[in-house]
Amino acid sequence: MSCDRDGALVAETGELHIRLQLRRPNFSLAVDLCLPGTGVTALFGPSGCGKTTLLRCIAGLEPEASGFVRINGETWQDTGYRMPVHRRPLGYVFQEASLFPHLTVEGNLRFGLRRLRAADEKRLEQVVALLDIAALRQRRPQALSGGERQRVAIARALVLDPRLLLLDEPLAALDRARKREILPYLERLHRELAIPVLYVTHAMDEVACLADHLAIMEAGRVRAVGPVGEVLARLDVAGGAGDEAEVVVDGVVAAHDTAYHLSQIEFSGGRFTLPLVEAEPGTPVRVVVRARDVSIALQPPRDTSILNCFAACIEAIRLVDAAQVLLRLDVQGVPLLARITRKSLDRLGLVPGMAVYAQVKAEALAE
Repeated sequence: MSCDRDGALVAETGELHIRLQLRRPNFSLAVDLCLPGTGVTALFGPSGCGKTTLLRCIAGLEPEASGFVRINGETWQDTGYRMPVHRRPLGYVFQEASLFPHLTVEGNLRFGLRRLRAADEKRLEQVVALLDIAALRQRRPQALSGGERQRVAIARALVLDPRLLLLDEPLAALDRARKREILPYLERLHRELAIPVLYVTHAMDEVACLADHLAIMEAGRVRAVGPVGEVLARLDVAGGAGDEAEVVVDGVVAAHDTAYHLSQIEFSGGRFTLPLVEAEPGTPVRVVVRARDVSIALQPPRDTSILNCFAACIEAIRLVDAAQVLLRLDVQGVPLLARITRKSLDRLGLVPGMAVYAQVKAEALAE
């Protein structure tokens, strides 16, 4: 991230090339990734799969890691070369905010600025506004909520003008209320930041809410990688997600039905009707569609309470267990998943290539 002549945050174009290996007595990391140079890439997987270790290797905190790291045209590590940790232009935010308790928020924000230039001051004010922490500047960390501390920690990382932001489960230490408090600010970062962000999590709701790109890790390896919508819709990925199997659909607020407190979200496959969204028409939104909330019909449903029904084609079928299957559906180019019983599969005679109707309850959709 850098500032143009007007002080706006502008992007560093390019890609992230990460090829790293690290061996330990009971664990080995072997990752080869090429990721977009902007946007949020979520590193998703169970505890112990290597997500945090990968971030530490990228930051240079694991001296025994070998391989290649190139961030938007700048090589940080290669054979015979390793950029020192302190010279790597990155911001790193941990699960715990780790603010200096003896300094105010203002002191924490300015701590890493060796000499304050006009550009630094302008960037600091932009970051303060972005994370809405102006009212906190004279408080000390112990007077902040958990969500406020994390916002300050993210701001402190951004003030240093990083070319890469690493977020290591920033919501993991927060309770549900504090998580709801900080998520809108992370969504704002998602919309407005022009630098790449690597976001470690094992919470699927955070992936669906924030990620543009998704890398799923397992036992030190990358199992799947790609745009978040494509990866989540893969049956081999969704089949292991259990009740959390879901897809994300990017759309735009089309209209509101205030009489019934409903909104219509337009996407390339049609329109969703879902509980009222607090956003103006024309606002881009992301809709989460859970596989367990999608049912299948062979004919257009009539006299039904379900508001969302789309003509679809079955692309593939995967057995989940002895009782259930997953269907991957195509709705005019948009993938959906449906989890149904094997009995329903056989009773309806469902096979790949068949035209069906996918029904989704409005209350089951999450914006």
